[in-house]
Amino acid sequence: MNQRTRSFSRELLLRKEMEHMSPRLKTFLSEPIGEKDVAWVDGISYELAINLVTKGFDKAYILLGQFLLMHKNEAEFQRWLICCCGATEHEARESSTCLKKWCSYFL
Repeated sequence: MNQRTRSFSRELLLRKEMEHMSPRLKTFLSEPIGEKDVAWVDGISYELAINLVTKGFDKAYILLGQFLLMHKNEAEFQRWLICCCGATEHEARESSTCLKKWCSYFL
């Protein structure tokens, strides 16, 4: 399989996968993280965003950095969000999935 065929195949898989994503997750994954506020991360509620900002996690890339420091370990990241930031289990699961998918698309 040549490079062009692999690229096309990957593109088709990504499109198919995105059909089953929430609009918020699609939006987050549609471009590099840049200077997006932490509230852009799928699964982060208004209340959780406030908690994160007060702890210094005001940008999505800072939260991503925490996820990467935990070696992309979703369970560890979720425990940290719940214990240290007041996330619900649902919020923790959604946001870790969002960051994991972003990593697979852009790293």
